[in-house]
Amino acid sequence: MRASVFVDFKLYLITDRRQTRNRTLSAVVEQALRGGVRAVQLREKDLPADELYRLADEFRRITSQYGAKLLINERADIARDVHADGVHLPESGISVGAARKIIGPERLIGVSCHSLDAARSAQKSGADFITFGPVFFTPSKAVYGNPVGLERLAETSSALNIPVFGLGGINESNMLQVMATGAYGVALISAIMTAEQPQVAAADMLKTLCP
Repeated sequence: MRASVFVDFKLYLITDRRQTRNRTLSAVVEQALRGGVRAVQLREKDLPADELYRLADEFRRITSQYGAKLLINERADIARDVHADGVHLPESGISVGAARKIIGPERLIGVSCHSLDAARSAQKSGADFITFGPVFFTPSKAVYGNPVGLERLAETSSALNIPVFGLGGINESNMLQVMATGAYGVALISAIMTAEQPQVAAADMLKTLCP
């Protein structure tokens, strides 16, 4: 099963340079890596392609130093060109099949899903894992509607054979509730991006996830 080989992380950090509290994105991510994070999604969707490429190339070097996986949001071509470990796709947009043709069979494809039907479709299309949410309310995911809640996360986790990561409003205080649904892991942004000490925040959350 690909999950046992490739999805070898329980905490999936998603970037947002607007939440770094006047610190550089690279500095915050490197602190998180020092705290034990081993999977990062570079999700700076509004950057021009050339800037995103340069940032992705920098992140590839940083994540490699820590033995961590790097996935690029949506841009399968950039993921391929910087030798990232995979690409993360939105629920609507480039298909899993099209992305697979670009990045090849050995790289990861994650898909953001907001319903059980979408999750099943992603699995059928060949996704290696999904994020599902928002589980709880969070401003960054408000555009996707009301939170899906823990019950729907549990339903989706039990229905799929690929890893399901809960996403949206997750932090150290509610992480165990998320994992109790049967989710494979958690994906998060602000709990680390906005932390005063990202290294400590990451380490504490990983202790909770992997005691």
